[in-house]
Amino acid sequence: MNDESFISIQNLSKRFGPVKAVDDVSINIRRGEFFSLLGPSGCGKTTLMRIIAGFEEASSGDVFIDGQPMGYTPPHKRPVNMVFQNYAIFPHLTVQQNIAYGLRKDKLPKDQMTRMVEEALEMIKLPGYGSRGAHQLSGGQRQRIALARALIKKPKVLLLDEPLGALDKKLREQMQLELRELQKSVGITFIFVTHDQEEAMTMSDRIAVMSEGQVLEVGAPPQLYHHPRTHFVADFLGSMNFFDGKIRDISNDMAHVDTEHLGMILVKKGDLPVSQGDKVVVALRPEHISVSNQKAEGETNTVGGQIANAAFLGDRSHIYVSVNGGSNTVMALMQNVEGTVSEFGGQKSDVWLNWSYEAGILLPMVEQ
Repeated sequence: MNDESFISIQNLSKRFGPVKAVDDVSINIRRGEFFSLLGPSGCGKTTLMRIIAGFEEASSGDVFIDGQPMGYTPPHKRPVNMVFQNYAIFPHLTVQQNIAYGLRKDKLPKDQMTRMVEEALEMIKLPGYGSRGAHQLSGGQRQRIALARALIKKPKVLLLDEPLGALDKKLREQMQLELRELQKSVGITFIFVTHDQEEAMTMSDRIAVMSEGQVLEVGAPPQLYHHPRTHFVADFLGSMNFFDGKIRDISNDMAHVDTEHLGMILVKKGDLPVSQGDKVVVALRPEHISVSNQKAEGETNTVGGQIANAAFLGDRSHIYVSVNGGSNTVMALMQNVEGTVSEFGGQKSDVWLNWSYEAGILLPMVEQ
């Protein structure tokens, strides 16, 4: 088994009565990779993680870790450890006792256990905290203790089930960076479950996006964000404008697409196998659209409209523009530099939307 398939999930399915929580999932995860399972609540990501951990039995398929099948291996004999969303810290024990809890069955000498706990505290940047009571810890500190307790056993794989969900926004962003740094330093394969797209993109080497028990796409964060292959992934990662259209002609890897709301626009064909007359969806990121008082010249796509609304978000603003007299709006994102939004004169002001033909993404039409 090579490093490219250090963890191999093969045709895995799990049924709960008539419900298929995991539906024929196959993924290869690399040794030392930070791999995230991303998707909305109920998509099957936690069930998939629990099957890897051995807490759930698969209905069909198998999981291999470092070449060994895990189907009949009980949880305590698998080379994995798990960090739960609620951390499962024992409030009546000290920090040292919590971290050393998993070492009790190993019957190690007391001085060796103490040394291992001290090294773990250094690793999570909490030296000297061993004698503190668990009830004295903040949320971020308890998260670190849970990590140390899981890592002190030196598992081949660490499973993390939304461990940052209970933290406030600022602390969660700080812990994302610390967790990624920790994973790099220990070199252990991390499998991280989250519904938070920004969290997954910040930390992951690769992401598997799940919906209704299936893995729709697997890729590095930039690949999934800039070049999604499905409507769901394009919509789930970040903000996106979608426009139904029909291909009028294709020339030199460029497609002329007739859309209901934007009129005729130019889009890079990409890898989607399409022909003249095919119905498609054009996806366009708000940050790739510029709002201007002037119409762009040349091959750049341009459409006129009126500002319908604007949302000030501090460092940026979302500008909603009604185009071609329609009720649907196009969202553009603008970084806020002094007076950026006000320079257009506010609501109902006439503006032009401009974007490159390379900014649009062709997607297959979603079947209703």
